[in-house]
Amino acid sequence: MSGDADADREETERLFGEAVNMTAGELEKWLETPESREVGQSDGSGESVGHASGRRIVGLLRTKRAELGEDDLAHMRKVVGYVHRHIEQRPQGDITGTRWRYSLMNWGHDPTR
Repeated sequence: MSGDADADREETERLFGEAVNMTAGELEKWLETPESREVGQSDGSGESVGHASGRRIVGLLRTKRAELGEDDLAHMRKVVGYVHRHIEQRPQGDITGTRWRYSLMNWGHDPTR
């Protein structure tokens, strides 16, 4: 891998680590809740895009860094982009029980932390 590719990989891993503030276990438990399943846009299979992403994130969090492939890094970049865009849309008031928070949590980010 070239120096640029190494730097891009490290930056992706760093940003992903900042965006995803839930552990694999916390996210896995969250994904089992009705609230998790009720938010987000369906991917046509009955599962939301965010819920499917959350399952993938659990796998990424449990994968050794050296074993991450290009597809994994691409998904990590997608997660970072989603979290950053969604945070900008924060609603007013208490966000604890909001669909906005639940959607972010499907992507591994709990904004109450």
